[in-house]
Amino acid sequence: MAPRVLALAAVLALALASAPARANPLDAFGFGSRETAMGGAVAADVRDFTAGYYNPAGLALAHGFEFSVGYFRADHSLSMNGHDNGVDPVRGLVAGGVVPGKLFGIPFAVGIGIHMPDDRLARVRALAQDQPRWEMYDNRNQRLWFGVNLAVSPTPWLQLGGGLTLMAATLAQLDISGDFDLLKPYSSSLRHQVDANLLLVAYPQFGARVEVSKDLAFALVYRGQFQMDLNVAAQVHAGAATGPAQGATQSDLTTVGLGLQTDTIDSYLPQQVVLGTSWRITDDLHANVDVTWVDWSAYIPPVTRISTQLDIPPPKGGWPSGIQPPSQPAPIVILPIQIVDRFVPHVGVEWRAVARSSWEGFVRGGYEYDKSPIGPQTGPTNYVDADRHVISTGLGVRLLHPAAVLPGDVRFDVHGQLSVLPTITVTKEDPADLVGNYTAGGHIWNFGATGTVGF
Repeated sequence: MAPRVLALAAVLALALASAPARANPLDAFGFGSRETAMGGAVAADVRDFTAGYYNPAGLALAHGFEFSVGYFRADHSLSMNGHDNGVDPVRGLVAGGVVPGKLFGIPFAVGIGIHMPDDRLARVRALAQDQPRWEMYDNRNQRLWFGVNLAVSPTPWLQLGGGLTLMAATLAQLDISGDFDLLKPYSSSLRHQVDANLLLVAYPQFGARVEVSKDLAFALVYRGQFQMDLNVAAQVHAGAATGPAQGATQSDLTTVGLGLQTDTIDSYLPQQVVLGTSWRITDDLHANVDVTWVDWSAYIPPVTRISTQLDIPPPKGGWPSGIQPPSQPAPIVILPIQIVDRFVPHVGVEWRAVARSSWEGFVRGGYEYDKSPIGPQTGPTNYVDADRHVISTGLGVRLLHPAAVLPGDVRFDVHGQLSVLPTITVTKEDPADLVGNYTAGGHIWNFGATGTVGF
């Protein structure tokens, strides 16, 4: 028992020593039906492809090769002042696989997992900081997620794992050239060229699991910080005239040069540390508890930073009457966001209600409480958010050795999840605020299913 206690102390020390560490749909709605139904409280009790998110170390517990595929859809009903905000649903395919083996007698496993939206790989949206938006749900969850992990089990009571998660960022260049008429803008002749690239950005995750006894296990997981940058550069070079744009004619006044650079953190994921435990109360019933620390205080608001360089030399003889050249735009002042770190508790239970020689049936339930990290929006900013109570449930069926050609098992799981965001009231300090006071709240429904074939 002593080595196990020392290992447990080591992973606890790692949690306390971690440097300060939700921009994907898995954080908000879970990954896999079994895990979602249990409120995401599976850090010490996961062994399929979803371990790539919940705890990579769990991959080392896999009994054989398996492949999973599923689908989920989360529909938002979020409103302000009684009017639905039209937050897009989050929906898409979830899939993954686990390949176990042994190296020098030590069990190991490689796992991959993916969430692929069925209508977009990633959405780019940068809003003004005074425009109301559901900060945690409107844009952050509309993107592709892909994870690759490796795990080993040097002893039967210790599993270690880690890997990388890949997500997408955008880099773009916009070039505009031609001629435009200062007096008749619609008569201008301008050409544009756009060069955009979707880049992959990676962040690490690590996990450990210690089995103190056959009925009790602990886990520690670290997920790294991640940000998705949206950088767009624009160059404008055009002749300015007071007549039809026909190239270099006597009506040409000057040449306009404009350099524009926009930089936005389109999505930001603070680092996280998860401490979890799993307790097998009986052979048919076990309960799990996870607590996640999220380093929200490092959050960067998704407000665009714009820098410009404007060059419009005056024509010979000065500007004609009635024409006033534009001046250098004033820089945007980005106000700091009030946001604090949070501890997020997760609780889950699983009951094996049916145990037959050929199949098993499971009933699951879970709860999660997300206290909003965003402070009161009494000033000019409008990052709308509310506390979230998440209640989940699900069913599962496992077929044992269903055919001679399939010595493993077949599993089918379904889940339902309800997120309730109680109504909040925002009262502005400035009575002349353009947005004014408002109320906000709502709920989110999430349903899905996952099938797994094990060999």
